[in-house]
Parts: sequence; structure tokens; C-alpha cells
Amino acid sequence: MKLVLVANARIPSQRAQSVQLMQTASAFQRAGAAVTLLTAERRKKVGLPEGQDVFSFYGIARDARPKLETAPCIDWVDGVPVLLQYFPARLQELSFAKNAAKRVLERHTHSLVYSREIESARHLVRRGLEAVFLELHRVPGGSTRRRWLLEAARGARGVVAISNGVREDLIALGVEAAKIRVEHDALDPTRARGRTSREQARGELGLPRDGRVVVYTGGLLAWKGVDLLVDVARALPDVQFVVAGGMDKDVERLKLLAHDLANFRVDGFQPPTKVPSYLAAADLTVVPNRSEPAISAKYTSPLKVFEAMAAGVPIVASDLPSIREILEHERDAVLVPPDSSDTLRAGIARMLGDDALRARIRARLVERAPQHTWEARAKRLLAWMEAAA
Repeated sequence: MKLVLVANARIPSQRAQSVQLMQTASAFQRAGAAVTLLTAERRKKVGLPEGQDVFSFYGIARDARPKLETAPCIDWVDGVPVLLQYFPARLQELSFAKNAAKRVLERHTHSLVYSREIESARHLVRRGLEAVFLELHRVPGGSTRRRWLLEAARGARGVVAISNGVREDLIALGVEAAKIRVEHDALDPTRARGRTSREQARGELGLPRDGRVVVYTGGLLAWKGVDLLVDVARALPDVQFVVAGGMDKDVERLKLLAHDLANFRVDGFQPPTKVPSYLAAADLTVVPNRSEPAISAKYTSPLKVFEAMAAGVPIVASDLPSIREILEHERDAVLVPPDSSDTLRAGIARMLGDDALRARIRARLVERAPQHTWEARAKRLLAWMEAAA
């Protein structure tokens, strides 16, 4: 089976989207498809470390590497101040969508098309391409894009919703329920194989070998709630907090917020292959999402949850619908009311103070991990797409 995955993304980048795309594409490849990952030809990219190619940067094994292609776009977003980026960003998205669809029609008409982009899927179904599938991480709010989404979904063979919240909104919009399949994000089990011990990981990262360590890995957008950890660190001075991830400007903002705390370390963006070392060093990890906006409470399927599952690291997370789809309170995690540093502190203190609870949750996460691998997800999706096509 040939499959082309279309996504308007920078590869590589500091965003979790690029990790999800590379893992999705490589999992389809490992599951038996001949995969082309078609992304945007952007002007600005994250530089790769010397001696690394894009696949080794993301930890993709040689037997699971898709073919990489890019489509051109009109790209002058990064040359414009943030407050003025809306229209340049839309121009970039729309130009990529048109050019990506053109590339598919020129080179990939005999492939299944798995698109992360509404506009690309709409172009393709309007041109009569039949085997088109659409993956959605949220339903847009604007009337024009909602109309385009409905048109694309009606012409597509199926729609993958990243969460039940997305599925509910698709049905409310008018998408046929039978066309929708919910598939959350997933984990890479190779991250857990042969991982370093806690002592080795702490030595590698320059962390104290003794004492409690709480780790956050991921983006630093406001709705991720990481600022709450600063207040928690003030209240728990004997606990070391480490944050790994985020865009440069968000990293600087968080460092300023926590500048006076000796027990709060902000390490910034890390290569995906280094994230397992942070998790191996941790007594627990946190997912402190805010209750607003809807992407946080309803739509997201956090990669960090699945990475913690792969590593068997106990989780303290916000009690939100998007999180409860994946984690059950007291079995898979300690869930706490969102938006409060006090409840987050109490959840962390409880988990750190209860060795039996941590051991029980760790065992449960390790037990669940095989059901949530990228390859298992890819096999389910390929079987579903073959049946629908």
C-alpha cells in the first residue's frame, strides 16, 4: 500500500506537531505501507546538531523511515511581528494547501492520502480523488473554514479525530458519525528499551542523585499551565523541578518568572531523543493543563502523557475531559482540579509522599503501554482505511 501524509509543518521544529508527524509516518512505514511525508518548504527551520540527519534527530529507526517531500508555499510569516502574523500565516497555509494538493495529483494519485490539512483535503476531493482521509486535532471556529471542513469531510472516505471532544464537534457540525474514528496520540516503546537508570539520568542531567525530582516535558504555551509550577516550587523548596521544552521566547518568559528559585530549572527545548533521560530522572511528571481554551480542556491528546506511559513515570495531571479520556484517577494518575497551584501542589505532595501509590501507578502505565504504541495505532488505521477505500 502507498500512503502520502500531508501536513503543513516545519521538519524539524521545536513543536510537538513535528514529533507527532514523524512518529505517525514512521509507524505507517513500519506497519507495511510505503509512506511519503509531504510537508511545507519553509524558510526558517531548527538547525540539526552536527552529524545528525532529520531521522536520527527524531530517533526514527532505519527500517521505518518514510520518504520526505516538500511543497512550496508563500512564506514571510517570520519576518513580521507576532501581532501582525495572522494574514501572512493564512497565506502560508493556503498556498501550501494548494501546492500540496497539486503535488499529490501529479505524483501520488494511486496512494491513500492521509491529510492533516483541511484545505488540502478539500482541494483533493473537489478534484475527484477518492481515497482521502483527514486527521483533525480541533474543529476551527471561523465560518469559512468550518464550511471547507464540512465539504472536505463529506468527500473524504473517513475522518480521524484525535479525541472524543473533536468527534463531538464534528458531529455537531454535520459530519456523519459513521465516518469518524477516534485515535489518540501514542508512544514509542523503543524509548523505554535500555533506558538509563535514574542515577545515570540524573548524573547526565546534572541533577541531585538523592531527593525528589518533578519533571515537565513539552511546550510552554499559556494553556499548558506550566507557570503554576513556579508557585508550586515556591511552596515545595525541598523538591527539584525541571522543565524541558518550549519555544525560545516562552523559555525566556518562564526563566524570568522563576529567576529567584534555586529549585526550579528551565532547560529549554531538547531533542526528542533526550526526553527519555528527563523522564528517567523523575520521581513523577506533571500535565498541568488549564481549563481554557477548548484545545486544552476538550481537544488535546498530549504526547507527554504517552511518553510518561512508555517510561513508566507516575503522572499528576489536570482533571479535564481531554485528560480523562486517557487517564483514570487513582489508577493511571492523580488528577487534580485545574487552574490552581494549590491543588497541583497537593497532588504532587501526595504522589511524592506515597511510595505504594507511585509503584501502583507505574505498574499500571507499563501494563497499558503496548496498547498505545504508534505502530498499534498505525495498524488499526491502515486496516480501517483499506476497508473504507
